[in-house]
Amino acid sequence: MYQDSMMELSENRNELFNELVEYCMASGEIDQSLYLEYDVKRGLRDSNGKGVLTGLTEISDVNGSKVVDGVKVPADGQLYYQGINVQDLIAGNEGKRYAFEEITYLLLFGALPNIKQFESFKAILTDLQELSGDFVRDVILHNPSANIMNSLQKAILSLYSFDANPEDTSVANVLRQCLQMIGKTPLIAIYAYYGYRHFDLNENLLIKTPKKEYSTAENILYMLRPDGEFSPLEAAVLDAALVLHAEHGGGNNSTFTTHVVTSSGTDTYSAIAAAIASLKGPKHGGANHKVQMMFRDMEGKIGDYSDEDAITAYLSRVLNKEEFDRSGLIYGMGHAIYTLSDPRKVILKDCVQKLAKEKGRMEEFALYDAVERISAELITKSRRVFKPVCANVDFYSGFLYSMLGIPEELYTPMFAIARISGWSAHRLEELVNKGKIIRPAYKYVGVHKEYKALEER
Repeated sequence: MYQDSMMELSENRNELFNELVEYCMASGEIDQSLYLEYDVKRGLRDSNGKGVLTGLTEISDVNGSKVVDGVKVPADGQLYYQGINVQDLIAGNEGKRYAFEEITYLLLFGALPNIKQFESFKAILTDLQELSGDFVRDVILHNPSANIMNSLQKAILSLYSFDANPEDTSVANVLRQCLQMIGKTPLIAIYAYYGYRHFDLNENLLIKTPKKEYSTAENILYMLRPDGEFSPLEAAVLDAALVLHAEHGGGNNSTFTTHVVTSSGTDTYSAIAAAIASLKGPKHGGANHKVQMMFRDMEGKIGDYSDEDAITAYLSRVLNKEEFDRSGLIYGMGHAIYTLSDPRKVILKDCVQKLAKEKGRMEEFALYDAVERISAELITKSRRVFKPVCANVDFYSGFLYSMLGIPEELYTPMFAIARISGWSAHRLEELVNKGKIIRPAYKYVGVHKEYKALEER
């Protein structure tokens, strides 16, 4: 009898909650024509999709067009870190280790280090990457999450409690905190992943201490793999991927979040945790996982990877919201700034091709290449867009991670491991320049009403 009454109460509550949902939908809906009437820059973009200027930065420059005879036209994308073309940075590090660490130094301090500076910087990062047993046990392995981004955010916030001076926002203290997080984030993500596999899926718990003589890329592969083995090419392509994901201008969602939250005067851990929350979204850092899911769905339906008619038919159904997740999106295609090409994708595609040859997965690489080419044509025709559509870095990054044996649960955390260098540089830039708290305007378009007492409603 008691259980029956509780069941009935639960059903009544569900009905009440459903009513609240309807009220919420009705209350929150705004007449879409008002956005045009008031020229609202939705998404902080103008009518052409260009970002509204909200700040200045010297950290990186993102270009997807050029001016010819006074007219802005599409161009191959260019990405600069502290004024240096990222393609030159990648080429300059070919055959070397520690590309990610060198680029982290560049982003933070504005210039490439000399040998002495670089050796000192690597030593500092190595010292700061260590995690205490208490932190691993009580924070990372406690209440693990299937979404490692949530575990990463929780652990970053928990570092606050282990910091003797967490609220100090002086440049010296914030730099210390940022270097600490840059060093610790790979460990946190990998330990959180194995904690989830152990406690939720009853698999072996693998916790490895990083090797001091290894680079960040090498340690990620070492800590992830039970045998700790990896090839020089595997380490090199992962190093390049970290470089390409480390920074992308002040206007991308997670970096802008870093500026917004930093401008309020809050602590470093809160600011980086907010950036992680932003990056987790499937429209931002979670896109690479979506690409992999889409390809798995496609591979199960087209049969022959070389059948371009079948590929075209599948992608057409995706655009028509008849296939995959019915969103009408071909994930990994298109970018807010880049038009003819995303320079990160160009570099990463070359890395992917080299690794695919080593792994014997050239058939899959050919499928990705075909989908990239066919998708650009289909999107341009079906959407009637007025600028070229190119694949972005997310299109190939998931495939690269899969060939490295990196589990899908770590795809977006891999992005965070790299981007924390850029977030740190932007937090420091915001603090150094002592900007005002960021507060864009929202126009009220509701109706003012008289208050009525509860009995009269």
